[in-house]
Amino acid sequence: MTAQQPPELSGRVALVTGASRGIGFGIAEALVARGDRVVITGRGEDALKEAVERLGADRAVGVAGKAHDTAHQAAAVEAAMDAFGRVDHLVNNAGTNPVFGPIADLDLDVARKVFETNVVSALGFAQRTWHAWQKENGGTIVKIASVAGISASPFIGAYGVSKAAMINLTQQLAHEFAPVVRVNAIAPAVVKTKFAQALYEGREAEAAAAYPMGRLGVPEDIGGAAAFLTSDQSGWITGQTLVVDGGIFLNAGVG
Repeated sequence: MTAQQPPELSGRVALVTGASRGIGFGIAEALVARGDRVVITGRGEDALKEAVERLGADRAVGVAGKAHDTAHQAAAVEAAMDAFGRVDHLVNNAGTNPVFGPIADLDLDVARKVFETNVVSALGFAQRTWHAWQKENGGTIVKIASVAGISASPFIGAYGVSKAAMINLTQQLAHEFAPVVRVNAIAPAVVKTKFAQALYEGREAEAAAAYPMGRLGVPEDIGGAAAFLTSDQSGWITGQTLVVDGGIFLNAGVG
């Protein structure tokens, strides 16, 4: 059996935040599979190094740091420009949800942390990629939102509000960056990752039974959606939020 040959390079480069594992890694993997090169970020250097090795050291570069740190944002964009000379696609995936409980009792410092990581950092990365490459050369931005940002989400209210803000940020940037850069969002339901483990651990079959598709999501589901929204096939789509939810919203009707 011959070893599988890596895909031919597409000539395009993506920056994917929060991509050492989970949804972010699934997205980076999908983009590398079609021939893109990627710069991935994450907080843990060891996990990031392992992710780069899995993606291919000739196709991926890792930059460790915290998403809300402006110096880290600058370093990640600079790494892409230094290594590959361009940043065609930005995928804002880095996010946090450090609290589970009623929003009425939410510590406001925690709320600020959620918004700094989930919303303000996404804007910071978008501003930097815009000025570094996309303003003059075009490209795409994809923001990983959540179905929690579309309807009420008991016990993860701050996270949901931040994702609603991200959806509106998508629309604002899509309007401002048109026609050279397309900006869209993906709103997943529960995807099987360490990040979402608390929502299904010990009761996966029960949780999956609520989905018309009969299963929870996996990172590859979101990777495929992101690959589409960063491709030429979605060239007339901007300012939209693609819900990838296994049909869970179909259960919201009367009956």
